[in-house]
Amino acid sequence: MSEIPRLWRAAATAFILALTATSAAALPAAEAPVVTRHEIRIGGKPLRYEAETGRIAIRDAETGQPRGFMFYIAYRVPSPGKPPSGKPRPLAFVWNGGPGANSATLHFEVAGPKRGEDGRLVDNAETWLTHADLVFVDPIGTGFSRPAAAEDAQAFYGTLGDVASVTEFVRSWRLLHGAEAQPLYLIGESWGAGRAANVGHALMTRGIPVAGLGLISGGTGLSRLGDDAPVTHLRIAGYAATALHHGRLAPDVGATPEAVRRAAEAWAHDVYGPALARRDSLTPEERETIAAGLSRLTGLPAERIDRKTLTITPRQFRTELVPGRMLNVFDMRIADEPRASARGAILAYLRGDLGYRTDLPYVGLEALADGYFPDGTAPQTVGARWDYATGPVTPEERQAAIAEAVRTGAGPPKLGPPLPATAEAVALDPKLKVLVASGLYDSLANCAGDDETARRLPPALKAAMSFRCYPGGHMMYRETPVRVQFSDDIRALVSGR
Repeated sequence: MSEIPRLWRAAATAFILALTATSAAALPAAEAPVVTRHEIRIGGKPLRYEAETGRIAIRDAETGQPRGFMFYIAYRVPSPGKPPSGKPRPLAFVWNGGPGANSATLHFEVAGPKRGEDGRLVDNAETWLTHADLVFVDPIGTGFSRPAAAEDAQAFYGTLGDVASVTEFVRSWRLLHGAEAQPLYLIGESWGAGRAANVGHALMTRGIPVAGLGLISGGTGLSRLGDDAPVTHLRIAGYAATALHHGRLAPDVGATPEAVRRAAEAWAHDVYGPALARRDSLTPEERETIAAGLSRLTGLPAERIDRKTLTITPRQFRTELVPGRMLNVFDMRIADEPRASARGAILAYLRGDLGYRTDLPYVGLEALADGYFPDGTAPQTVGARWDYATGPVTPEERQAAIAEAVRTGAGPPKLGPPLPATAEAVALDPKLKVLVASGLYDSLANCAGDDETARRLPPALKAAMSFRCYPGGHMMYRETPVRVQFSDDIRALVSGR
């Protein structure tokens, strides 16, 4: 055999191996997590824990190729030897909503070991870390989480892709950290509450047991039992409490939030609900009577109440209750105005104390536009690009749903069938425990409606679900007494009590 063909074959083989190595090296490598050790004092006693920061690749199951990288901050309390209870320590995955929000709000305002106060971070006496290990999750497009390539982004920026990717994150994190034996809890706020219920069900269908769900300021996850129509009229109880706060309520309704809420609930049950049930057949006189009752209990002028619908949307209430002021969507006791932030301290904590050195902007606290773009133009935000559809919808249906959501201000558009959530999860495991937490002054909440829902639940769901209404807003924990009570309720949830 000639020497030339052998040399040619050897060169070709070397070239192919080199090309393969180059291609593999070009793929985003898995990051080694950064682990640091810390201590805070709670009630005069030390709480020692490890903090871990990193990103987990969300991989295509068929090819193993990363489609995105999801950032997390995990806090774990080492348990040398066998735990005193004989049971593994609970593990809670925690996130906010948006959609398109990082986890900083829950992390640094109530749940984590450090809490923002007066622009700095202090030891958090109410941290949930006393009772469970915590993993704070930033979905793709938020915090330091990113799609692997620009063309992968839209796979994550929608309800279906979001639930699928967060489900995969929880599954992967547990496997990579040997945490399969720890009782699993999922806790989300706002949009993230629905995500918690959806992800919980998705994990359970994969054979991964879920011990509990914490649904904060984001509804009950019971949409498959029907829409909110049976309890929507009870929203006026929150309006009444808000009107009292602003001095816009008729004096004879009541002098305390509890009293006016009870009065509004009673009228809604006895008069308002039955009237709405036969709205199309009401006489003009009956419509005037209902409008007068709404005015008395909400503080809105009677002439501002639509005699055809006899309803008040959250947007209308926030716009018209106090002339010249737009009330805050998350806390109707205040106007839309800037709020003091611990932004600088949080960023220093992430890159300094926790040692996660990266030049990526932390999206939500830093602008994505601060980074580099090949064409010099930053893309739209994740929220602006979000696809809310859970099934096929027409352009007309999409446009109509978005327009209705904007008109009412009652929450995100509903497009397509609801995903399996709380009811379906409880059906898979009746021992599942669910805490639904709402704030009385949250324009997106309905505390009285939650109470009515609780009364109507079938036995299995009644045994599984607990409802709490706190005298606060969407982020009810921003007031110390409420934060203490709310954190006690979360600790009870993760303790299985």
